[in-house]
Amino acid sequence: MDDLAKVKHLIEHWIEHTQEHAEEFENWAKKIENLEGGKELSQALKKAVQNLKEVINILSPYKP
Repeated sequence: MDDLAKVKHLIEHWIEHTQEHAEEFENWAKKIENLEGGKELSQALKKAVQNLKEVINILSPYKP
């Protein structure tokens, strides 16, 4: 397998892994948003989710 084929194969794995992290971040953001001191971190997690979704959108066209 050449490097290009390998990366295309890895992209599928990376997208799945990134989606799992985005879901986990979303769940934690919801759990802590109403806790004392949790609002700021919840907002940071939500912003991270947006960025992870952008990564997924960028890489998705290259998925095999």
